[in-house]
Amino acid sequence: MQSKAKTPVQYIAELPEDRKEVMQKLRETVKKNLPKGFEETMQYGMISYVVPHSIYPDGYHCKPTDALPFMSIASQKNHIGFYHSGIYTDPELLAWFVAEYPKHAKGKLDMGKSCIRFKNTKNVPFELLGELTTKVSVEQWIAKYESVLKK
Repeated sequence: MQSKAKTPVQYIAELPEDRKEVMQKLRETVKKNLPKGFEETMQYGMISYVVPHSIYPDGYHCKPTDALPFMSIASQKNHIGFYHSGIYTDPELLAWFVAEYPKHAKGKLDMGKSCIRFKNTKNVPFELLGELTTKVSVEQWIAKYESVLKK
């Protein structure tokens, strides 16, 4: 479900009532914990956190006019999605997250390669997601991104 919203505020305002509060809290959690240098924007129809061109002029290799994506949050048809490229590219970070998840959340972890899905909006572990947000700096993300590109 890609949104046509131009800003994160507009994105949240257009959500169904039962999704607005959790998405606003998730957005606030990310912004509070986001390492310096990442920028909030709309990208691919989601609220996204990117490395701006002012820091990484090359942009995203698939589409250089786009800033380098790192993390996104979205209200999908059947779940809230938390997309974190760090857990996709760093096995140690993924292992940490998988080990920590049961300490912070009810139910089984539901995730794909970089997407953590929350079907029940009452079970979003905001504190854990905030901590995950702090784990990768802009410099670390650029270095990891470039190391994967050059393989």
